[in-house]
Amino acid sequence: MPQITVEYSASYAEAFDRRGFARALHSAAAELIGSAIPDFKTRFYSIAEAVIGSGEATEAMIHVDLAILPGRDPAVKARLGDLTLAMLCEHIRPEPELNTQLTVEVRDIENYHKRVLRR
Repeated sequence: MPQITVEYSASYAEAFDRRGFARALHSAAAELIGSAIPDFKTRFYSIAEAVIGSGEATEAMIHVDLAILPGRDPAVKARLGDLTLAMLCEHIRPEPELNTQLTVEVRDIENYHKRVLRR
């Protein structure tokens, strides 16, 4: 159920352990929100071009959009956001020449349908 989309500045292509981040987040978040690890799906998108602030080349970003089924307490969602930021910090190597904004949005999925096709 959790659908996770991560957008990151291309300058973090080598400095972001994306697979490690996803695996750690899936495990920790599954326990927090009571979801099965196989239900987590994380997609990564490198941003070739973005304008952050005044558009200086020294700006970078990583944004995580975490969509979950509705019904969770706002405090749980807040903890999930904090957990996601902490996991993100553990899986990036800060680039000293960049000011990097790390952001997370936790939101409810409004209308979700799923079917699993087995081999």
